[in-house]
Amino acid sequence: MKIRLLIAFLCLGFLSALAQTKVSGHVFDENNEPISFANVLFKGSTEGTITNEDGKFYLESDENWDTLIVSFIGFKVLEIPLTKRVTYDLKFILKEEAASLNEVVIITGKQSKKASENPAIRILKKIWERKRLNGLSQFDQYEYDQYEKVEFDINTIDSTLIKSKLFRGMEFVFEEVDTSSVTGKTYLPIFLNESVKKISGDNVINKEREDLLGNKNSGFSNNQVIIDFIDDLYSEYNVYDNYLKFFDKSFVSPLSRTGVQTYNYVLSDSAFIDNKWCYNIIYYPRRKNELTFKGDFWVNDSTYAIKEINLQASKSANINWVKEIYIEQEFEVLNDSLFLIKRDYFLSDFAFNKKEKSRGVYGKRTTLYDNYKFNQPKDKEYYEKVVYNYEEDVYNREDDFWEKNRLEALNKDEKGVYKMLDTLKTVKKFKRLYNIGSILASGYVEFPSINFDYGPIFSTFGFNEVEGLRLRTGGRTYFGPNDTWRLEGFLAYGFRDDKFKYGISGKWLLDKKSRLTVFGGNRRDVEQIGASLTSSTDVLGRSLASSSVIGTGANDKLTSISLTNLGMSIEPARNFEVRLDGSFRTLSSASPTFSLDYNDPKSSTGISSEVKQFESRLSLSYFPKRQMTGFGVERKNKNDNFARLFAQVSRGDRNWFDSDFDYTKVQFSYIQPWQVGGFGRLTTSVEAGKTFGEVPLSLLSVVPGNQTYFSIYNTFSQLDFYEFVTDTYTSMHVEHNFNGRLFSRIPFLKKYNLRAILSLRGVWGELSDENIALSTTGNLMEIPLVAPNSRVYYEYSVGVANIFKVLRLDFNFRGNYLDNPDARRFGVTGSFGFYF
Repeated sequence: MKIRLLIAFLCLGFLSALAQTKVSGHVFDENNEPISFANVLFKGSTEGTITNEDGKFYLESDENWDTLIVSFIGFKVLEIPLTKRVTYDLKFILKEEAASLNEVVIITGKQSKKASENPAIRILKKIWERKRLNGLSQFDQYEYDQYEKVEFDINTIDSTLIKSKLFRGMEFVFEEVDTSSVTGKTYLPIFLNESVKKISGDNVINKEREDLLGNKNSGFSNNQVIIDFIDDLYSEYNVYDNYLKFFDKSFVSPLSRTGVQTYNYVLSDSAFIDNKWCYNIIYYPRRKNELTFKGDFWVNDSTYAIKEINLQASKSANINWVKEIYIEQEFEVLNDSLFLIKRDYFLSDFAFNKKEKSRGVYGKRTTLYDNYKFNQPKDKEYYEKVVYNYEEDVYNREDDFWEKNRLEALNKDEKGVYKMLDTLKTVKKFKRLYNIGSILASGYVEFPSINFDYGPIFSTFGFNEVEGLRLRTGGRTYFGPNDTWRLEGFLAYGFRDDKFKYGISGKWLLDKKSRLTVFGGNRRDVEQIGASLTSSTDVLGRSLASSSVIGTGANDKLTSISLTNLGMSIEPARNFEVRLDGSFRTLSSASPTFSLDYNDPKSSTGISSEVKQFESRLSLSYFPKRQMTGFGVERKNKNDNFARLFAQVSRGDRNWFDSDFDYTKVQFSYIQPWQVGGFGRLTTSVEAGKTFGEVPLSLLSVVPGNQTYFSIYNTFSQLDFYEFVTDTYTSMHVEHNFNGRLFSRIPFLKKYNLRAILSLRGVWGELSDENIALSTTGNLMEIPLVAPNSRVYYEYSVGVANIFKVLRLDFNFRGNYLDNPDARRFGVTGSFGFYF
């Protein structure tokens, strides 16, 4: 390893002019035990750091320094001369200070939670009392400028990586290698994104508006997916909040009111910072395997406002793919009592494992704030006015704009990223690697010369009892991510039923501001209807249950469907969508072992096997706090922590297109995720609906069973398809993911970072005698029509997630209706996914 480091450092010689002094090492006590949270700084400066849990540190400066100071409460201060500008792998031994052993509290064990015994707790309580009087919350209105730059770097660069086949022909990129000032690892910048925003807010009406003035990223033009992925990855946070959310996990803030139960606090030092007397408090977690930090903060002695704070995630924290999280925040003193954030630095080290030598990717975000203004009221309409920014010029600002609006100049590395990516785009090998990554991310193979994407490739193969092996091919028009119109289609073939299926759809965004869109399409296919209670209006939509390769029983209750759809949608207010459409469907059984027959006086036999039905629908959807990617006809959800409210009225009319039935169907659904502080994430959903009028089985509301081995939310894992059928229903699903909170307290399990999940599902419904009689024809293949009307059907499950970081297993138990034919009392389902 030392040889590799030597080779890497030789490659970095040209950077010595940038970082004049670099030093790393370990700090131990006389028993050769590592000392955590020891202070390390250059003598005569305020540039320093603290050791990590293993006593390791890295420190660098743009200046030349000749002496290093290492100190820790209860030990003698150590001064070490630095004879070289770059010194690595030093070992320091701190000796206990005998005269003070009876006077100090050593910071390696549990600290008192009582304010009477621990001065740090007394200061912490003052912070709690004043935190609502600090920052922007003390003003009715506020606005400020925000400049942000996000950089991604490959880290742990060594000779093995440089000489690898992956970079053959692209060796020039290693000219930009540098060393991290936080971890001491070598890194190669590969991506840079900059943005300038104007933020306005009103604390009286609790509204905030964000105007994006400019955005620029290296090598990817206006790729909105990447831009919004970065925004979501590094969401805003306030260190005064009780919980800080990073990577979809809620970390306990060291300033939290529950922090005393989570952290140890020690009053370490006091000093003047910007002419303000401040206390320094060191904190570290009481337990391992929880979502916590370690670090220190400086707090003013009169306002009890934070002046500086750094947070480093515990290595044992239950979070995947992230080896390191390091945060620094600096607050500016605008007057005697006003402290506002000035600079925020966030570094994360993404890696497959948390081993010290593992290679990964740094994600670094630097945010600067300036030009604060207060108490300048704006109309409420000002905050509701903008739906989404759809000005492409924002993503193509000239260099003059950036020179004027950057609150911090780019350093040599950052400037080099733009030049390097421009060069890389001309290298064929890089293009191939980029295309492979694009295919895996989007599921489509791009053919830019003809503005066409082939795919989605993950739907190429399928299987069900009717079609047998199913092959599918398809594609879509694609001129860019923000196309105002798009055509999409597919062709499929089933080897068992020897039939072709097809589908084609189109949509056109007529007005970007109101999101006025027209759409239409036609599809002929085989599908498992009743896979969800709330019906979909997506003409090309097809449920997972339609192509399950293996399941708990025969999946032969499939329907042949011919669907034509035409409609329009509009977004009159942000995240509020109105949709009006009409469809004509032809439905019949696709299997000889499944009947959709119904009594029909107009038929010569008195029985019909096919339903022809026109249906018009008015749908209202509301998604509070939803954020979207892009501004074209197709957009994607950028976040998932928002509520989903949906209401729909459907009207079937036999006077249109010689349809068979008259009915009205009313449906409602509400899905809400809840972040329950440090106890994980709760997701709840409620669905209700009623059909007025007599309709056959194919138009009724089927309680969604699940005969696959996949865990699918809003389905019932222990129900078979069509086991319960209703015309009136109410269902509820509750699922709570503890995010490791439970297993972290079990000694022999906590090291595996498992996550417990509890779920409860229930449904009540009824089915009228008239609707039962309509679909009771005497066909030997017809199913018994039963609704859960005598009591609420329920089931529950206990799940274990994060098995090998990607696997989740749910153990499902059926609660009642156990006397139903072939009732499944117990089952196991699972799912795969990459989650932090």
